[in-house]
Amino acid sequence: MIRQSNLHLRQLFEPVVSMLGYELVGVEYLGKGRNAVLRIYIDKEDGITLDDCARVSRQVSGLLDVEDPIKEPYNLEVSSPGLDRPLFTKEHFDSHKGQWVQLRLDKPLEGRRNFKGIIQGMRDKEVLLQVDGTQIVLPLNTIEKARLIPKL
Repeated sequence: MIRQSNLHLRQLFEPVVSMLGYELVGVEYLGKGRNAVLRIYIDKEDGITLDDCARVSRQVSGLLDVEDPIKEPYNLEVSSPGLDRPLFTKEHFDSHKGQWVQLRLDKPLEGRRNFKGIIQGMRDKEVLLQVDGTQIVLPLNTIEKARLIPKL
């Protein structure tokens, strides 16, 4: 699910975020032009505060100024993954087995792009998802966006 451009950004940010004591959950680059957003999700065992986001934002901003990996204008956001945590990697899907997820594919599979179901696990590079009592298999690299559905 990690797009190639986001993979480069993840590799750039990972050492800095880890050095600060946080987990880099994922990186999203959304939109184009003045409305583009570079969103970095961080986490730690006892949760994320606004001060944590500001701390990471300052360090990542400095790195972005030096490396300049994005040539167009964008806004940087550093955020907690929240209750509706985004899932980016095979490990994310593995660790949330049994939980509800809503996901969107980058192109239709049998006429559908949007799915809601229970994560059954992973098989190689495929997500096993139970949707309406039927198990479906979705290649991880076709998932555009996936978020947990929180139990409230």
